[in-house]
Amino acid sequence: MAIDVKFWGVRGSIACPSPDHVVYGGNTSCVEVRIGDQTLIFDAGTGIRNLGKDMIDRKVTKACIFLTHTHWDHINGFPFFVPAYNPQARFCVLAGHLTKQGGVERVFSAQMADPTFPVPLSAMQSKLTFEDFTVGTVLEPVAGILVRTAPLRHPGGATAYRVEHGGKSVCYVTDTEHVPGHPDKGVLEFIRDADLVIYDSTYTDDEFPAKVGWGHSTWQEGIRLCRAANVKRLALFHHDPDHSDTAMTVIEQQARAQWSDVFAARDGMVVAV
Repeated sequence: MAIDVKFWGVRGSIACPSPDHVVYGGNTSCVEVRIGDQTLIFDAGTGIRNLGKDMIDRKVTKACIFLTHTHWDHINGFPFFVPAYNPQARFCVLAGHLTKQGGVERVFSAQMADPTFPVPLSAMQSKLTFEDFTVGTVLEPVAGILVRTAPLRHPGGATAYRVEHGGKSVCYVTDTEHVPGHPDKGVLEFIRDADLVIYDSTYTDDEFPAKVGWGHSTWQEGIRLCRAANVKRLALFHHDPDHSDTAMTVIEQQARAQWSDVFAARDGMVVAV
């Protein structure tokens, strides 16, 4: 059974709806992984709003939502995820970085509370559950689908995910900072032999020195890691909002000149694995 990956939000930091962000998209992080009738969602940035509308059209009423972390650009679409207001729907929200900070439900509840939002979390009438896990845990949301987890280098912590099913694998590795000249051994082993890696490519190597400590990586480092780990395909992801369509086109061309098995993710793009 194929794994289908759809990108609903590919930007980092802040949504950027503008005429300069049409081709690659302006929504923040949200990726859907479909395996048969199972739906896995990774992050709940502004892209999850359109995903929710699509799920309603497809009559999909259950999914697991896996969070890399809870910075705004990865959760601020959740209050607008309309399926969560359906009493007949069922969703589980999972996070691996908040066990010492009161848990993920506390963060989501605070996000939807006065004075910052007019509708409380309790207004979501779906069967909504929250689960905190320890990073490194292997999750099995349904029989036959494994979701491996690993820590990432990001302020406050973040989690990488590797979905495995039927001999295929997809890795979601965003919001992580590398050390130039020192490949992250944890990431290398985590992505080894994967069919598709979605990697934090916020900056270029030239931009990176001014961004050290911000918790992000570069498209060049993504290529270096994926080639060393025998990865089949690389999706550049978490694009800098300052990178317009013109800039992104140049980045994608430069990346493909280095390695033919790389592409820049776009809002609405579907990839079959």
